[in-house]
Amino acid sequence: MFQLKRLYEVTSKQDGKRILIDRLWPRGLSKEKAQIDEWMKEVAPSHELRKWFHQHRSKFLDFKEMYWKELQSEDRQNSILKLVKMGENNTVTLLYAAKEPVRNHAVVLKEFLEKQSET
Repeated sequence: MFQLKRLYEVTSKQDGKRILIDRLWPRGLSKEKAQIDEWMKEVAPSHELRKWFHQHRSKFLDFKEMYWKELQSEDRQNSILKLVKMGENNTVTLLYAAKEPVRNHAVVLKEFLEKQSET
């Protein structure tokens, strides 16, 4: 089971495995305070896509489509499979730093992982 949480929120026992899914380390937060189990920056959007989305916030559906294609690429398959396996019988909290809770890469990744878990 996958759930989303902003990294700056209080940790909880219900978080299960805490995986940071941002490419860049969040500002103003020490690694000790973050309390993550793993940092999987390889599943985050590419630098180019991240920068594009930052400049085109209103084009979330286009971003989602482009990110979905990145997630399907061969170089990400091992990481995606690892996350899917983690979520099979455990709670996995995908942690992100973005302020926007609905239109961010974590929402897209969660949807992608849930779709992969169905197959």
